[in-house]
Order: sequence, then C-alpha cells, then structure tokens
Amino acid sequence: MQIIRGLSHLKPLQNGCVLTVGNFDGVHTGHKKVIDKLAAKGKSMGLPVVVMMFEPQPLEFFLGENAPSRLTRLRDKIIQFKSLAVDKLVIIKFNQNTANYKAEDFIADLLVNKLNVKHLVIGDDFHFGKARLGNFSMLHEKGLEFGFSVESTDSFFVNQHRVSSTLIRDALGLGDLSKAKQMLGRDYSVCGRVAHGNKRGRTIGFPTANIRMFRRNTPITGVYAVTMTGIANRKIQGIANVGTRPTVDGGKRVILETHLFDFNEEIYGHYVEVFFKKKIRDEIRFQSLDELKGQIEKDIVIAKQILML
Repeated sequence: MQIIRGLSHLKPLQNGCVLTVGNFDGVHTGHKKVIDKLAAKGKSMGLPVVVMMFEPQPLEFFLGENAPSRLTRLRDKIIQFKSLAVDKLVIIKFNQNTANYKAEDFIADLLVNKLNVKHLVIGDDFHFGKARLGNFSMLHEKGLEFGFSVESTDSFFVNQHRVSSTLIRDALGLGDLSKAKQMLGRDYSVCGRVAHGNKRGRTIGFPTANIRMFRRNTPITGVYAVTMTGIANRKIQGIANVGTRPTVDGGKRVILETHLFDFNEEIYGHYVEVFFKKKIRDEIRFQSLDELKGQIEKDIVIAKQILML
C-alpha cells in the first residue's frame, strides 16, 4: 500500500481509480465492507483502490478538545488499512484552507484532475466542502458531467445495530467491550511507545509500562484486563488503567498504565499494542497509596480470572 501525505505529493492518476472518502475512525467492520465493495469494483474495472481521509479529523479541527474521542490514531489507521485491499492511502491535512475549499472545487481539482476518479463509493449522508455544501446529490450530478459513477455505501448491521464509530465509542464509554468488539471485528486496542514515567508503581510493587494517550478526551477510562503485544512476538497478559491517576497526581494528562503479570524486563522505547478484554471498574481516587495497593491486588485477582490464568 502506498501512503501519500498531502496534496503536493499527489501526482495525477492518468488511468484513474476507484475511490472512497471518509474519516474511517476505528476502521471497523462497516468500513471494511466498503473497502471490499470498492476492491471488487476496482478489480472489475482494472483500476487501483484509493482511500482518501483527513488528518486531523474535521471535527477535531473545528472543536478541538471538545471533539468526540477518537477511536484510532493515524498510525493505527494505517496499520489497519495495510491489511485490506487498498492500493493507495491519501492523507489530506485538514486546516483552514481545506475547510474553505468549495465543494465544486474539491470535486474538480482533487477527484477529477488529480485522482481521475472513475467510480466513487460514499455514504449518502456524506457532506464536504465549505459550509458542508457538498453532498451525495452533488457528487452524482458532477459524476454525470465528468464521467464517473457514484455508489452509496450500504449500512452494515451487527445484531440489528448499524455499525458506526459513534456507536462503538458509546459502547466503549459504557464499558461494553464485547459490543465494541463485534462492531470493530477485533478487540479494541491502543498502540504507542512505552515511555518513562515517575516509576510510582514500582514503589508499591506494581511496575507499569506507560503509554501517553496524547489527548484528554479518550473513549475509555478505568481499569481493564488486557493483553499486550510488541515484545518479541509474545502476547503478555496484565491489567491496565486508563486515566489521570487521581490518587497519585490527579493531572489532566491521560496515561495508559499497564502492569504485566510475571514480567520483569526493561521495555522502554518499544512500540506495543494493548488489547482491552474486559472492564473491571472505573478509575477512582483513594485516600492513600496503601488503599490503592490493596485495590490493585483485588483487581489483579479479577483480571487473572477474566484472562483464565
């Protein structure tokens, strides 16, 4: 899969392509169905499959920290797309210039002149361009003018629920990891590089691998039974806390802290992935470190039961 970052690196596709555009937050089962549909069309037309998305996501640009919590960071999205039938991933920087792009110019400049799109698969509720004036009807009309076809994505349902990033986000917020997994097609996970912390966990007997979340607004908070990969092809079981550590420092920075069972190795700098299996409890403030230590001991017992150790 070729990754194209920014319009300046996007060379015109002389033979054309089949295309879809969106946020693809979570790269869930609904997104994968769209890619499957697009890949089938690309194969029949002999054209490459192209996905276009924006970074940051538009609502993050407009709303900042008040935007809905993101399911996957850009790097995680790229990893997911590499496992799908995508030939080119075009990442457009979303800034004020992008926001001011007129819908008609977006179609003419990007879709037609740059990508030479021959077939577009898009949601019928998709809006784009300045003031969100671009929509499915405009794309269909312009398709007739410029010679490309437009197809609406079909909603994908799991247990009678329409799969969406919003519904997955809601399920995670409620601690329903099973429902989120059904819609994602995999366990919800967070990737990141293990960083040095204040090593406070070591002082109470529970050293942790820390990953900064780089955002205040996260889809999950609390204590979870987890597994971690990224260390010598091993799947290591443990317990994780996602939050601001109110008992220790109560800051605003969200950190993912993972205590791994029967593990005593230095892994600073490793890029790891933490898979969330089941929520144990919410993050709470304790009156003392001894009280926190006692609760962690209880949490570990529950986590090991969940993971069947």
